[in-house]
Amino acid sequence: MNTNKAKDKQKKLVIYGTGTFAEIAYFYFNFDSIYEVCAFTVESSHLNTEYFKGLRVIPFEEIQNYYSPQYYEMFIAIGYNRLNDIRTKFYHKAKEKGYRLATYISSYSMVLADEIGDNCFILENNTIQPFTKIGSNTIIWSTNHIGHHVVIEENCFITSNVTISGFCKIGRNSFIGVGANIIDNISIAEYNLIGAGALITKNTEPYQVYKGNKAILANNKSTEYF
Repeated sequence: MNTNKAKDKQKKLVIYGTGTFAEIAYFYFNFDSIYEVCAFTVESSHLNTEYFKGLRVIPFEEIQNYYSPQYYEMFIAIGYNRLNDIRTKFYHKAKEKGYRLATYISSYSMVLADEIGDNCFILENNTIQPFTKIGSNTIIWSTNHIGHHVVIEENCFITSNVTISGFCKIGRNSFIGVGANIIDNISIAEYNLIGAGALITKNTEPYQVYKGNKAILANNKSTEYF
């Protein structure tokens, strides 16, 4: 697949991370944005390779000496570990170094939000309706419906096939699992873990886990059907 979509590369980018998320971010920023990815960075204690995707990997402690925040922006490509706290930590560390944090919004999504913060990552096939607000450092994976007047606070992670109905609020540092459904006018408290397939019909409490229903093994063999 051609990974050089016809867009002028007006800005230069350093990606924090060398894991799977960093590889995915590298693809999307190069394929479908105005950013050119120029290098990667990680803390020296986690630096185990000089190159990643053919680009240099620089110790984060020294990154400003090689790729000045005057000319380069940064994206923190860390997942939902510790309910997004690790990504949040390096989001603030990059800002302390003077970096602007880049946001990626797929051109294959319908995004009509009023506000979107920095260091956000919104993949393809999302429908984000009008009057929504998405806080900084929030990841929205592919194929979600986010209804009108929704507020998603900072440092959240929305996976895939999630439905968030109108007038909902998602508290900071929350994780919404695959296929979860949240009915309208619901407040998800901060640091919630909403499990895959969960149906949320009432407001939640902070720092709680809400599990979905698991499939039940039937007594019949699959060959008895159809």
